[in-house]
Amino acid sequence: MRDFEKISFKQFVKDIKNDIRLYNDIKIPQRDSDYTAGYDIYLLEDIKLEKNEIKKIPTGLKCYFGKDEVLLLVVRSSMGFKYNIRLCNQVGVIDADYYNNEDNEGHIWLRVQNEGDKTIEFKKGKAIAQGIFMKYLTTNSNNTLKLKRKSTY
Repeated sequence: MRDFEKISFKQFVKDIKNDIRLYNDIKIPQRDSDYTAGYDIYLLEDIKLEKNEIKKIPTGLKCYFGKDEVLLLVVRSSMGFKYNIRLCNQVGVIDADYYNNEDNEGHIWLRVQNEGDKTIEFKKGKAIAQGIFMKYLTTNSNNTLKLKRKSTY
């Protein structure tokens, strides 16, 4: 099982502002169709990005998923292609143990940069990034199992 949900209003006040209307406006990420991998993540408020400016953007969201899964955060392709916007870490990696952590409930933030040559403004509700859930593999028992193999190189 996996899903997105809002952070608590208490965490919202701490991280963003004391505004119940804005809190109620948080849009839970959705897929555009049955054929899309990513869940669109929407802006809570209007933003303005000057040339080369970097902003940390709250989403008001957290998510839960299986211990053998990860949530990857990527910029929507249209944001990069049309506006030259990128996530500062290129791909965000959200681990399952981030959900409901003591520091911030697992509040997901985006850090974006305008790498274009002009100021860009986006309105509240604009899909700026997307989350993609993936399964992953791990090594054997903290690398304690040593396999003897002949080198083929």
